[in-house]
Amino acid sequence: MRSVRKISRKELVGDPLGYFLAGFVEGEGSFNLSLRKKDDYGLKWQVVMSFNVSQKDPALLYLLKKTLDCGIIKTRKIDGIHSFDVTKPSDILEKVIPFFNKYPLFSESKQTNYAIFCKVAKLMGHGKHRESSGLRQILELREKINIGKGRTRKYQITDVFPNK
Repeated sequence: MRSVRKISRKELVGDPLGYFLAGFVEGEGSFNLSLRKKDDYGLKWQVVMSFNVSQKDPALLYLLKKTLDCGIIKTRKIDGIHSFDVTKPSDILEKVIPFFNKYPLFSESKQTNYAIFCKVAKLMGHGKHRESSGLRQILELREKINIGKGRTRKYQITDVFPNK
């Protein structure tokens, strides 16, 4: 059985809304790395970072959007689920990551996914996704994010580097 970490409110410094939203994301949010085939790109592949949260009621999504001052809210027509999405690299680097550095996530799985997401953001911020060795490093990190049931990938590392 895993141990439970106790958190004292006395340890929390900052805006209570920030901790509330971080807790909300802890349960409902996701940090993702995906690939798109792009023939007009030098390496023929685009790495897309995304942070998203989905809900039936969009109220908290609008609050998160306002707090982070970025992203978009979309509604799926098939089931009416609302989704807050941030994919713009500069917003991820300048708004999303600083927010979660200030208001940290607590679960081991979210911390792991967030740490991988941050490593990839840093690599991309330095343009490493435009180099073969950097793209390989990013894809190797991508293999470690969001592990578990239900994870699907349209493209695998072997699609990009067949001789892995």
